[in-house]
Amino acid sequence: MRDRSIVALPVVFRLPETRFGGGVAGSAVFGFAKDSVGSNLSQISFGTTFTQNRQILVFFPFKIFANNNKYYFSSENGWFRYNYVYSGIGEDRVPDEKYDADYFRFRFLASKLIRPKTYLGLRVNFEDYKVTGTVAEGQLSSGIINGSDKSRTLGLGMSILRDTRDQVFYPTKGVFGEIFAVPSGRVFGANRNFTKISADIATYKSLGKKTVLASNYVAVANIGDVPFNQLAYLGGQFKMRGIFEGYFRDKNALIIQQEFRQEIWKRLGAVAFGSMAFLGSEDDVFLRLNKPKFTYGAGLRVATKNHLNLRLDYALSPYGGGNIYATIGEAF
Repeated sequence: MRDRSIVALPVVFRLPETRFGGGVAGSAVFGFAKDSVGSNLSQISFGTTFTQNRQILVFFPFKIFANNNKYYFSSENGWFRYNYVYSGIGEDRVPDEKYDADYFRFRFLASKLIRPKTYLGLRVNFEDYKVTGTVAEGQLSSGIINGSDKSRTLGLGMSILRDTRDQVFYPTKGVFGEIFAVPSGRVFGANRNFTKISADIATYKSLGKKTVLASNYVAVANIGDVPFNQLAYLGGQFKMRGIFEGYFRDKNALIIQQEFRQEIWKRLGAVAFGSMAFLGSEDDVFLRLNKPKFTYGAGLRVATKNHLNLRLDYALSPYGGGNIYATIGEAF
């Protein structure tokens, strides 16, 4: 292997959904010895962490480029004992309901280069989701919300991925995006029939030697009998920092995010970011363009080897107080 970097150490992080958390985590970054120097580096991560909210996270995600970028494999794998806040669906807000869930997630993409910088692949999405605790007399405990007890998602679909980035972890130019359609149905072993169509595209533009404009465009549509945990959602450390993950959710969503990234001195950097989103469903309109959602904020960065940055963000929204995010890796 070449350009190998392996880090395993105790970690401390903070997210609005977890408060402080800690445990053992690590990351291996490498390139295959037979691949050219210019081929993309691969990353395998692993960890077990516990949080102040009594959550347990066991995860093993990876992104692997093989045979001079001819093949690309990625996966999000993990078992989670987590608690969330349910605040309603669409524009129908309800008082926050804290709920507990145990779930195993496996999302896998296997793709092959079909033309320069473009991959065609198969995507498998699996999630076994069990709600283990709800607020008495809330919407979830009443059973009127689809999937408020449990759901099992298992689907197989097609994916098209485009990657023209100059770097994997801190791009300064190029595009990285995936479009997929994955039907999840009883024929595969799921307990509901629905189809998820998603486009997640990030673009990067250098505005100077040390300044980058990063943009992210996400569109999600769900068709069919969708459990609430599989709806398109806003919030969290990746999609609209500033609100709790899942605070807004609906069948369809369009998210636009932009971030200015500035290298300041040696390994130290800073960012300013903002985002806007729209929700919708076939019961109302596909997207309610007259009811946008907003978040914004700023942060600091400390670069590690291969520019896998340590991230500290402070984000705000009109829907609550400010939120702090302390973690590893860029939001997009």
